[in-house]
Parts: sequence; C-alpha cells; structure tokens
Amino acid sequence: MDNQLFDYSPIIERAPIRWPNGARIAFYVGLNVEHYRIDRPSTSIFPDTKALAPDPLNYGWRDYGPRVGIWRLIESLDRHRMRASVMLNSDVAERYPQIIRAGRERDWVWAAHGKNNSVLQAGMSPEEERSYLAEVIGTIEKATGRKPRGWLGPALTETFRTPELLAELGLDYVLDWANDDQPYRLNVPGMLSVPYSIEVNDVQLFVGKSLSGPDFLQLVKDQLDQLYADAEDSGRVMSLVLHPFVINQPFRHRYLDQALEYIANHPGVWLTTSDEIAGHYAATTAPETV
Repeated sequence: MDNQLFDYSPIIERAPIRWPNGARIAFYVGLNVEHYRIDRPSTSIFPDTKALAPDPLNYGWRDYGPRVGIWRLIESLDRHRMRASVMLNSDVAERYPQIIRAGRERDWVWAAHGKNNSVLQAGMSPEEERSYLAEVIGTIEKATGRKPRGWLGPALTETFRTPELLAELGLDYVLDWANDDQPYRLNVPGMLSVPYSIEVNDVQLFVGKSLSGPDFLQLVKDQLDQLYADAEDSGRVMSLVLHPFVINQPFRHRYLDQALEYIANHPGVWLTTSDEIAGHYAATTAPETV
C-alpha cells in the first residue's frame, strides 16, 4: 500500500524555518529512560544469551543505565545547562521514582515511550491500542505532573492507527519517522513529526558499529557543522539520542561531555527540547499547499 501518513516534500522547496534569536540549529538531547522486563529478550551486547530468561549478562548491562549511568549524565547536562527531552517508559514512574524526581527538579520534558521497552504495539487491535496508549500517557502525566505532548514508540514502532489515536488523546507530535532534518505536518490534523536520529544514536554507534569514544565525538561535531552549513537559509533540527547504559559507561562518558561542550558553545544553536521545537514550528509555519 502507499504511505498515507505524510506527503513527499523535498527540503529545497519548503518555506524557510526561523528559530528564536536567529539560531540556525534547534538542538535537543533525546534521553531514553527505559525499563526492560527480565523475562523477555531485548537490546543486547552479547547475542549468545539474549534468548535466555533470565539473561543476567544483557539485563545487567541494560540495568546499568538507571542505577549508575543516568546520574553521570545528569552531571554533564547540568554543567552545560541543557534540559533533557526524555523518552519515558511509563513503567519507570513506578520502578525508578528518583529519576522522575530529578527530572522534575530540572524541568525536563517527557515524551511517552510506551509502557516498557519489552512490549510493542504491533498486532494490537484498535481498542487494545487506544487503551494501552491512554494508560501510558495517564501514568506519565500523574508521575511527572505534565501531560506528554510527544510520542516515541518502543523500538520506534507504530501501527497504522497510532498517530491518529495519539491525536485523539491530545498529543501533538511523534518522533518515530526519522526521515528529515526539519519538523513537518502529518496527514493527521494537529499532528507533527519531529526529527529524531537513528544514526546519531549511541546504541547504533557503539553497539551496532563498535565505534570508539573519539569516533563518537568527531561524528557529533561533523553532524552539527554540516547541519549548521545547511541551515544558512532555513533552520534545521539536531537530536542527540542517548541511552545511559551505553553512552555513560565510564570509558565513553568523557567524550559525551566534550560533545555537549562543543554544542553548547557553538554559535547559532538553540539549546531546546522536542516540545519547544514542535510548539515553535506549529506556531510559526503554515501548512504546505499542493
């Protein structure tokens, strides 16, 4: 079937985007704060045991994130005066309340990221999915004091109904379609797509491609510099997607901190959140006409 969720729109034919204060780049940290079930396989560093339940090797590797890694990351974000855009599993609210408390103290924004990273929506009926989404959104709103405006599916998964159901539940944007350097409107009234990177993403870079810390630092710099050059006439978005069980391993963390320092001191960069990007775009641009 043809894609009906969004239209083809080459970036060279769009009206210019203007970010606040003349910035060329809207930058946000996409911080994945997740819970994984111990009885299901998931993202793994060692494939030989990933089908086991329990799988201490891979579960323990993932569990480093909420226990240790995120607290190291928070120190860096505070140092560089960056707020996180949190892709939040709703199960985190019950299991790791200290993380929710730290985020509330720092005015983080919260995008709903499913119940946990072991359950996907694929195969749900419309009624099941509506109930699932409402439960996830309600749990996050109760825990954080703020209703999510955005959605990132676990493993970036959706059904053909997900954006429409999210709009019915009052959300404004999705992050699942990593196909652009700018936000754009979906063919669902009131719903946007906001850029999210599956390549400038620590899981892909370190687990998928086995890059080193210095490789990561150079890659982030190259990404920002190219987008900055591209944005001479129209603003771009840069997301830096992080998972604390990966990027905040001790031997990698220093390179993340150096990357954040480079971004924070780069001219023409608006340090912002995914919520603010979606809100500014919706308020300052008009729908494209065909």
